[in-house]
Amino acid sequence: MPAVTIRNLPAATHRALKARAAKQGRSTEAEIRVILETAVRPATRIRLGSELAELGRKYGGLELPVERDQTPTPPVRL
Repeated sequence: MPAVTIRNLPAATHRALKARAAKQGRSTEAEIRVILETAVRPATRIRLGSELAELGRKYGGLELPVERDQTPTPPVRL
């Protein structure tokens, strides 16, 4: 798994991260992962497949009898 090093982080920011992590019952590192994940993959992002399925239901389209796989697709590596 990739690792990231953050240099020159102000002490006040580090203290705030530690306090936020403690409030959530997580380690500082885990809290930083949550913050980064939320920033780059927000829960409110538009999911094309879900939007198309909803559009199909709205206009009486074909309903497939299969459950959708909710597993995120891994990023493409070139």
